[in-house]
Amino acid sequence: MHTRIGPIQRPRLLLALALAPLLTGCFASAGGESGEATGESGSRLRVALAFPPAENLSPYGADATILSRLGVTEGLTSLDANGSAAPALARSWQREGDRSWLFTLREATFQDGTEVTPARVAAALTHATGAKPAPAALSGVTLTAESAGGDRIRIHTNSPDPVLPLRLAGPALAVLSPKAYEEKGRVDPVGTATGPFELTKVTGSTAATLDRFDDYWGGLAQAAGIDARFIADGTARTNALRTGQADLAEAIPVAQAATLDPATRRETATTRTTSLQLNTRTGPFKDPKLRAAAREAVDTSALAKGVYEDHADAGAGIYGPAVTWAASKREQPAGRARAVKPTGTAITLATYDNRPELPEAAQVLKQQLEQAGFKVELEVREYSRIESDALAGKFDAFVVARNTLVDTGDPVAVLASDYTCDGGYNLALLCDKDVDRAVAKAEGAADTSARQSAAMAAEAEILGTDAVVPLVHQRVVTGVGTSVKGVLLDPYERTLVGPGTRR
Repeated sequence: MHTRIGPIQRPRLLLALALAPLLTGCFASAGGESGEATGESGSRLRVALAFPPAENLSPYGADATILSRLGVTEGLTSLDANGSAAPALARSWQREGDRSWLFTLREATFQDGTEVTPARVAAALTHATGAKPAPAALSGVTLTAESAGGDRIRIHTNSPDPVLPLRLAGPALAVLSPKAYEEKGRVDPVGTATGPFELTKVTGSTAATLDRFDDYWGGLAQAAGIDARFIADGTARTNALRTGQADLAEAIPVAQAATLDPATRRETATTRTTSLQLNTRTGPFKDPKLRAAAREAVDTSALAKGVYEDHADAGAGIYGPAVTWAASKREQPAGRARAVKPTGTAITLATYDNRPELPEAAQVLKQQLEQAGFKVELEVREYSRIESDALAGKFDAFVVARNTLVDTGDPVAVLASDYTCDGGYNLALLCDKDVDRAVAKAEGAADTSARQSAAMAAEAEILGTDAVVPLVHQRVVTGVGTSVKGVLLDPYERTLVGPGTRR
């Protein structure tokens, strides 16, 4: 099913309140009414998430971030506040050569009671390398892993990879127990991860139940468990928090933010960029001159001020202001095609409604493109129902909100996964030899500053194709109940709840 979007209408408080009866009881947990725990310590957290699972909670695709945000999964490393690799299941590591790293594991237990060993970690990483499509964190890299004796694991890469510890922090490279891989063709994270919360039940695309994992290596979580509900409608998520039916609500729509008590509203600068991806393989935008016409038609400041109500910055590039070094290293695109008049060229523009601003942004884009001479058909679906069609090139243009550092803390990873011929999340279906060459050069740079400069040079090559039009750089609003402490908000949007999150 899909929705045709008519004139813009902002959700009103009256509508939100009208939804209240529909939400009553939706967060009643296994522990008791309204999430009260019946155990000896800690209440259960009620969390309203924006994105229903798109891939049956597979740890390899977009759902990997859901598992990470709920405190279910972990990798060998994590990202600290500065975007550097920090210990997780690995307590230390060292580089042995251009293509080899040695990681030392900490003592930890899988949620099924088995021990985390080098052999089991190696097997988990090997499974990830064989996933189809490949996890975005592995774009451009092939790795092999093996036990190195004792508590150590050795990881080899097919080419020099100076940022492997950052790459291994990607949510899609979480380590699961052998039980997770028993069913052929499916990876099951229920009770097989290592995080502070154990996934115990998944109810389709509507809900998930998590219990505290008592043997977590990082100490006992302060909450008894989590009752998560997947609520795609942003007004309903906001209302769930406002009426006390949820303790946490992610991705509060900017149109609803003002209706929340300021004490329950947290705004976080993120590395998320909303962009217009143009299909370069088939349809009208195969012509770079029409792509240039689309770029010139877009007024990004109107989106930042009108749609996002100044909760975002106008698009400057693939990387936004939360990537603090980007502006000083940015290069101007060269060799862009000269725009031609669309003269009634018909295009399909699509997006999803899990992030409530996207349909409105798409509606504004539709108007801007039509003013330039395009004839636009707009289609909106829930993300899990549109992702496969978008990746297959079923649309001429697609509006997407993408965290540029979510897969790894490495700025080059998103370029490889989203804009190279072999990229696993290439919505623009771009395959350009100059882009691939620039990205490969950036991947080979070991020095941090040199890698950043090479990433910006690759960004300029990508922007020069007009395959992508950066629209806005977002600041995310999260709803947090006044009694909730220890929420984990970060610019990479990988975390939300952890051992110290409680109410």
